[in-house]
Amino acid sequence: MERQGPAHDGNLVGTLLDGRYRVGPVLARGGMSTVYRGTDMRLERPVAIKVMAPRFAADPTFLQRFEREARAAARLDHPGVVAVHDQGVDLTGNHAFLVMELVEGATLRDLMRQHGKLPVPLAIAVTEMVLSALAAAHREGLVHRDIKPENVLIGPGGVVKVADFGLVRAAAEASSTGDVILGTVAYLSPEQVATGTADARSDVYATGVLLFEMLTAAPPYSGETALSVAYRHVNDDMPAPSAAGAEVPAALDDLVVQATRRDPAVRPPDASAFLRSLQAVRTGLGIDPVTVPLPTSAWSMAAAGLPTDHGPRGTRALSRVDELTGGSEVGDGAAAGPVSGPPPGSRPRKQLPPDDPYLRERARNRRAFIAWMVIVLMLASAIGVSAWWLGSGRWTVVPNLAGARASTVQATLAAADLKSNLTEDHHDTVPGGAVISTDPGPGQRAVRGSDVTVVISLGRPVVPELAVGIAVQEAEDALREADLSPQRDPAAEEFHDTVPKGTVIGLRPAGGTTLTVGAPVTLVISRGVAPTTVPDVRGLPEADAVSRLTRAGLTVQVRRQFDGEMPGGRAIGTDPRSGTSTTRGARVVLLVSTASVVPEVVGLSVAEAQQVLANAGLNSTVRQSLGGLGGIPLLGGLSDQVISQSPAAGQPVRPGATVALT
Repeated sequence: MERQGPAHDGNLVGTLLDGRYRVGPVLARGGMSTVYRGTDMRLERPVAIKVMAPRFAADPTFLQRFEREARAAARLDHPGVVAVHDQGVDLTGNHAFLVMELVEGATLRDLMRQHGKLPVPLAIAVTEMVLSALAAAHREGLVHRDIKPENVLIGPGGVVKVADFGLVRAAAEASSTGDVILGTVAYLSPEQVATGTADARSDVYATGVLLFEMLTAAPPYSGETALSVAYRHVNDDMPAPSAAGAEVPAALDDLVVQATRRDPAVRPPDASAFLRSLQAVRTGLGIDPVTVPLPTSAWSMAAAGLPTDHGPRGTRALSRVDELTGGSEVGDGAAAGPVSGPPPGSRPRKQLPPDDPYLRERARNRRAFIAWMVIVLMLASAIGVSAWWLGSGRWTVVPNLAGARASTVQATLAAADLKSNLTEDHHDTVPGGAVISTDPGPGQRAVRGSDVTVVISLGRPVVPELAVGIAVQEAEDALREADLSPQRDPAAEEFHDTVPKGTVIGLRPAGGTTLTVGAPVTLVISRGVAPTTVPDVRGLPEADAVSRLTRAGLTVQVRRQFDGEMPGGRAIGTDPRSGTSTTRGARVVLLVSTASVVPEVVGLSVAEAQQVLANAGLNSTVRQSLGGLGGIPLLGGLSDQVISQSPAAGQPVRPGATVALT
């Protein structure tokens, strides 16, 4: 632990930083900073002022990183993130400081100290709000690096805020040695311990450990030294909350284990994914969102401060060299114990002499008188407050929030003793993140502590990106959820080779288009595969017929049969017949003739004719004819020349048929 000494323990009280911020009483102290209640003299508003330790203020590298991280944190506009108002360096006193939103409340550590194990609905509610804030940071490319109960603040009305974005990174990068890791060891991810690197999945790990601790009342690992705890993060698989004796539903048990896997690749990739999974688990368990109670031990504190840490092992800077050699802890301790001893400038109480009974009796009478006076004053106060409350005191006026940013709503309503119930809706003119309306409306009376429904603008609706082939009802529900009007138009139906009939091909206008509230969006619905007509292929050679049918988008099956009118190898027709309408890809049977064509053999010798017929797959018979041709006697007697054939040449016949030769 680094001792800051009196130079950093509160001597700034009453001073004016940068000519603007009046420093008030100390709210919390840690190894990296001291947090004061302060006043912005220019805007006349209370603020929290975090003054960094002198060793950081004197480091130019830290100051450069400190300024960049403060600017990045100031860009976060989310009700669950502590607002950063300003940062600077007071040159007169060489103090680096950060000015932030002041939250009157306590930390998650106080809530756990008061309740022990938190009920499952309450633990889920806190985790959802922490993840919502981290999701906004991750979308901006920011990583917190030090999620722990002391950095989760609970304000009036159950508002949960995450503090200290970027400070650990600034301190780590400004460290004098490259082998220093900053963070709270009970919540460090394995990669932070092993390599010092951190990304959104490191915040997911720390939030998983946080949820584990809320469900079990203790962090997963403990040890004699911070080094031994860090070793277990790197080398042990974190147990499920149920293994630590907590009564946790199986779905929530599994989600905690998934978020705290040692391999970052198998964790949820960022806080948004973790939040969606947690919300799905809550919905599946039938758990409604609950309001986070403010601990009874709440005190006024700085929203981004480092409050007194009574939790497991404060922030440590672990030397990786010491880790490998078994050395001890070194460096920064970001959470000190409770402040002990009398306040600065107070005088010790006067002690009565132990042997003076008169003085002791007088002291007892004085204490009794004071006690009775306190009781009388309390009764009078109770009567007065009750009368005021039953009269006008229980009422307050709803402030005008129209056009205000969502990040300021809770604080504004809290100042009027009201709670906020935030809802969202699209709007054509009110920009996203601004208030559209409230119920009750501005200027109306409301009971103190009651809820005011605040409608936050989502801006103009955007046509959602839908998957091809989605069901029509699902697409219409998505459009209505986006405050758009789904339309069906028969003229917009299209044939499609792959998208099933009756499902959605796309939208008109396309996804990503910004429209006005209630604007029509037409669904392009698939009519299935386009129809086609069977072409006429009769008489074509087999190869040509198959090619023509294939070009028509049909699947061809060839069947061969005899046809007395069609030569062999040519198309007889199709089944279904030509001209029939069918769908693309449908099967069509192509009928191909197996007939053989009788060749011309008249004038050939008998032997030659028989050979030609045999080559054509035909049989033959021979009949001798004596006499002459046309009454003219044959010269030379008998002849072996074919003078006629039946069937005639060119006639189609079945294969193996017999041709009679004369």
